[in-house]
Amino acid sequence: MQFQKLFFENRSGQKLAARLDLPVDQKPKAYAIFAHCFTCTKNLNAVVNINRSLTKEGIAVLRFDFTGLGESEGDFSETNFSSNISDLIAAAEFLDAAYESPKLLIGHSLGGAAVLQATSHIPSVKAVATIAAPSNLSHLKRMLGDSEEKIRETGEAHIRLAGKEFRIKKQFMDDLDDSRMKATISEIRKPLLIMHSEKDNIVSIENAFEIFAAAGQPKSFIALNGADHLLSNREDSLYVGDVLAAWAKKYIGIPLEESRTRDLKDNRVVVRTEKTGYQTEITTGGHRFIADEPIAVGGADTGPNPYDYLVAALGACTSMTIRMYADRKSFPLDAVVVRLKHQKVYADDCKECEGQNRKIDVIDREIELIGALDEQQRARLLEIADRCPVHRTLHSGIRVNTSLKDVY
Repeated sequence: MQFQKLFFENRSGQKLAARLDLPVDQKPKAYAIFAHCFTCTKNLNAVVNINRSLTKEGIAVLRFDFTGLGESEGDFSETNFSSNISDLIAAAEFLDAAYESPKLLIGHSLGGAAVLQATSHIPSVKAVATIAAPSNLSHLKRMLGDSEEKIRETGEAHIRLAGKEFRIKKQFMDDLDDSRMKATISEIRKPLLIMHSEKDNIVSIENAFEIFAAAGQPKSFIALNGADHLLSNREDSLYVGDVLAAWAKKYIGIPLEESRTRDLKDNRVVVRTEKTGYQTEITTGGHRFIADEPIAVGGADTGPNPYDYLVAALGACTSMTIRMYADRKSFPLDAVVVRLKHQKVYADDCKECEGQNRKIDVIDREIELIGALDEQQRARLLEIADRCPVHRTLHSGIRVNTSLKDVY
């Protein structure tokens, strides 16, 4: 996915650091806001993985550091739950002014509680999703432990959460007391997706049941079996992203037909690889897919490697070309199966090869024709296989013009 580093102002005029994750082709079909957990920042790996799934479906996602966290201005000790909600509303106003109004709100942990409260203040929102969110804020008081009494007596205390030290003031405690979560949830008239794990030892799964019971329809619950609160396991965050992206498309106005409509004159392919590995996002004609390298060579094996795509292109073109010809000639061809294998072999007898033991690429292609075809028809279709455009391209001279894009 592409991204832009941004800053926007909260209601107090402080600059909040944000990142806008965009589809590889930078053509969003909708915008979303992701509110992260109490002790997290916008750079949490789980958030990155979830947003990658959303951008693959054309959904741009704004994630930001709340006041006093990460790279944002302000003093965290001067904030409270209400200020987090205010930051969310400011993020929505920023998107509305600079890009497009958000249609989807996503919140993790306390961020989930915040989006539930903020939804009624952001009219453009069409759907809401929570991940490991509390149904009320009493769990935060439990996390404060003995510090709660000190806060009541002296007005503030330093506490350690998730390995980080925070200064909590009495105003934060007062805000927890004033929160009316269940009443707010019952008033939400938007599609709601609730995701939670039975293994969550920070916010118990009973919170998800309470949110589900309080919410109106339509509502959905997804159990994140075995996941921890921060979705530390990469597979868990990838699963959340895939499910969330599939669910959101139904409700935020991305019609399936839109992804099937293609401008045949626009044959651009956009490919992006980030520094986190070899996983590469590919966008072409509205379609999005992944390339990667095998684990044995340092990749994560999350998708086919580049040669797999090259060989697959030849196989697909071969099969389609045979199908088209058979249809045009009314041959009784029921199906075509093409099996291919790519390898590099030493070409001792290659006259064009320079040097000794020069390797060349070899693709073995086996074609299976299924149907009541006679021998003449089968022979003709085999000839047609070599006429597929990709086959011809591979056998012809290819010129690749490369230029470096200017960065401003």
